[in-house]
Amino acid sequence: MATFDASKIKLPFMEYRKFALSLSAVMVLASLFLLLTRGLSLSVDFSGGVSMQLEFSTTVNVGDIRDSLSGIGLGQATIQAYDDRNILIRYQDPGDDVRKNILSHLEEKYGDITIQQIDNVGPVVGGELRKQAFIAVIFAVAVILIYMAFRFRFRFGVTAVAALVHDSIVMLGLYSLTGREISTSFIAAILTVIGYSLNDSIVVLDRIRENWTQLRSRGILDLVNSSLNQTLSRTINTSLTTLLPVLAMFFLGGEVISNLAFAFLVGIVVGTYSSIYIASALLAEWYLRRPLKD
Repeated sequence: MATFDASKIKLPFMEYRKFALSLSAVMVLASLFLLLTRGLSLSVDFSGGVSMQLEFSTTVNVGDIRDSLSGIGLGQATIQAYDDRNILIRYQDPGDDVRKNILSHLEEKYGDITIQQIDNVGPVVGGELRKQAFIAVIFAVAVILIYMAFRFRFRFGVTAVAALVHDSIVMLGLYSLTGREISTSFIAAILTVIGYSLNDSIVVLDRIRENWTQLRSRGILDLVNSSLNQTLSRTINTSLTTLLPVLAMFFLGGEVISNLAFAFLVGIVVGTYSSIYIASALLAEWYLRRPLKD
């Protein structure tokens, strides 16, 4: 695959830092408003529901079953295959009518079905999973802050974590806006996105650190802008090579894969943006306002 060479391009990133920071503030506030008013569409893992294991008399395909359930409004149900005839279906509505509707709909298409097991996932279990997921994200962010504080300067660590928090809130806001389901796989996706965004921020901040000796002669804005341009080729090439397979997953991967790919898609775009206009721009603004405290 051909790579993009930005070595001859000199973009004035820092000229637009105030506009970008204002835009980010609006996106974060809008995301928080959506989370408070609309909330998130939680999967059975977090909200409770029904887990039903079925054995079919013929070979079945998970994609075909999902298409069938979409016809009765259960396209977001979690469907897993144990083998070519055993399927696990997890959905939220615990009513008997929903279960009967699923069984009659599938029997009409696939013939006889044997119910192997039915379990109710209580809200207490879902609440415990939410708590553990929250702790996992907070712990990851705390470790990142400690690492960045020792690896670079304290301000570098704070601005990098601010970028991660920005990315996470915006991603949650988009999930709230679109009504996409939050499942345990989403937690894995958001931690992956945090790692991706952090990696991008570290590359940029490391170049700023390398150029830090030129601070007095060049000024913070010119130094940060030059560092961003020096890492631009790497940023674009990494983003593009990651974006292409994620786009394929999003458009061709089916409903479940598409939902997961959406998190990666948002994370790549927002993470690339935040490494420039959150981590770097905040660092520049912080130094401009308090240059003698660093």
